Order: sequence, then C-alpha cells, then structure tokens
Amino acid sequence: MGDTEKVKEPASYCPSIVKKYGQPISHWLDLVHRQSGLKHMELVAWLKETHGLGHGHANAIVAHVREEKT
Repeated sequence: MGDTEKVKEPASYCPSIVKKYGQPISHWLDLVHRQSGLKHMELVAWLKETHGLGHGHANAIVAHVREEKT
C-alpha cells in the first residue's frame, strides 16, 4: 500500500474482531455510523456496554469511523 492510500478498515484489528464477535467489520462500522451526537469515548462505551466489545476493538472501530468523516 502506498503512502497516499487510506486503509478502508481498522485493518490490524479486523481478523480478531471478526473472529471474536462473529460479525464482519462492516456490521460494526454500520452500527457506529447510525449513532449520532455521541462523542468518541461515548461511542466506545456504547459498543462495550451494548455489544460487549473490548476497549481496544471498540476504540479502533470508532477511530476508523471518525477518520472517514475527515
């Protein structure tokens, strides 16, 4: 991948997220995209509390969605 190409997913976490939670990355990204008005750490907490994700996985997903919007 060249320096100018953006990663489309939280790549380093993808295999472990899919394996641990049984859903494709697109599922988690879609869930976060549908939330509005929540700050980064509020979204992380929501993923952890509502969907049982670990902190690192939740944070990677939220960070990726936030980066897509910039």
